[in-house]
Amino acid sequence: MSVFADLVGQDEAVETLRRAAAAAARIVAGGVGADAGNGAMTHAWIFTGPPGSGRSVAARALAAALQCQRDGVGCGECHGCHTVLGATHADVRFVVPEGLSIGVNEMRALVLRAGTAPAGGRWQAVVIEDADRLTEAAGNALLKAIEEPPPRTVFLLCTPSTHPDDISVTIRSRCRVVPLRQPPAEAVAEVLVRRDGIAPDMAAWAAAAAQGHVGRAKRLANDPEARSRREAVLAVPRRLSSVGACFDAASALIEAAEAEAATAFAENDTTERAALEQALGAGGTGRGAAGAMRGAAGQIKELEKRQKSRTTRSQRDALDRALVDLAGFYRDVLVTGLKAPVEVVHTDTAEQSAAAAGKWTPESTLRRLEAVVACRDAIEQNVKPRIAVEAMMLNLWRG
Repeated sequence: MSVFADLVGQDEAVETLRRAAAAAARIVAGGVGADAGNGAMTHAWIFTGPPGSGRSVAARALAAALQCQRDGVGCGECHGCHTVLGATHADVRFVVPEGLSIGVNEMRALVLRAGTAPAGGRWQAVVIEDADRLTEAAGNALLKAIEEPPPRTVFLLCTPSTHPDDISVTIRSRCRVVPLRQPPAEAVAEVLVRRDGIAPDMAAWAAAAAQGHVGRAKRLANDPEARSRREAVLAVPRRLSSVGACFDAASALIEAAEAEAATAFAENDTTERAALEQALGAGGTGRGAAGAMRGAAGQIKELEKRQKSRTTRSQRDALDRALVDLAGFYRDVLVTGLKAPVEVVHTDTAEQSAAAAGKWTPESTLRRLEAVVACRDAIEQNVKPRIAVEAMMLNLWRG
């Protein structure tokens, strides 16, 4: 199975990446100039597209193809492909921000490591997911490496197309941009059936409900709790009957996101803390054990800070998924009211959206949809989520 098999609905991008991998294989085989690469391969890439379009999947697939031992075809079966896809390859570094940003110290360490020769003799690759979260200082550190790239080192950056300015112009101008689109629901459903063994009916429903987001579709198909949370979100429009109800609905949405994040990381946080304390000598009875633990307070505090940042990001991600579902409902109301020749997103709430279309004017529905979009933008700009959601609920009630 090709490493590009899970990059669904992106035929043009896949062709670009296949040509790049083939050119990279020719360079490894002995060419060093532009003739060997034929211009298809470059040292820095940006994968951009809407959430769920497969940005990190594309970056990981290209990294695997660069390490493929079968002339860079990305066979998905050799040792090089397997270790990259499993995130264990010695020459491929993955940067997945746990908190709200990627700091300069982390980036400097990666750039330094990327400057070494590849241990396997092919390529050093640095995959940066959510590159829009780079701090200004971290972006400058990365820019220096991209401007003066080490031989056989490739930087693969992933960033949403919804906020292209989050990546500096100077970095973008030195990278080849690979735009990805939202994959069609049919392609997402096919992947769920083929790769994950999900029943066709469930896969088709989940793909439509997830609005083209492959990871979200898989979660909805496999996780009953995820489906319950989605049902609670889609019930929000019915609950907005007064000002008090708006604040109650906002609290419920925020608390659900907090609970989801806490559940996701509670066990991991406890394990991390226990491992750090053990490494620092907790429980020891020898001379100086107590003093060592007192001196380790700073490291424990730093761990707690990272865990808190990771939980905050997870809360915002969970809240954003809820807002996307809510926006889909108001989009369905608008589509139904205007009798547009397109399918609704939430087929299981089609009656509810049809009833709302009979009560609301298209203008008021559009204002409600814009209120959800404005709430997402406000949270992205670091407005307190509770304030942003409460303002949104009031706007949804007023129409």
